Amino acid sequence: MPKQKTHKGAAKRFDFTKNGKAKHAQAFRRHILTKKPTKRTRNLRKAAYLTTTESKTMKKLLPYK
Repeated sequence: MPKQKTHKGAAKRFDFTKNGKAKHAQAFRRHILTKKPTKRTRNLRKAAYLTTTESKTMKKLLPYK
């Protein structure tokens, strides 16, 4: 049986917690930050988590993580 390849795009974007949840950075934080409130940009620094069904597909894309 050959080894599975990791999906490199997904490997750069997602990490897994010890419980198996997929963690990722939030969107809307790259540019045009002046019109967004400071509270919103501060909350966008926090990590977001995928749902359980989406994290199952991420585990298939990232078999060795």
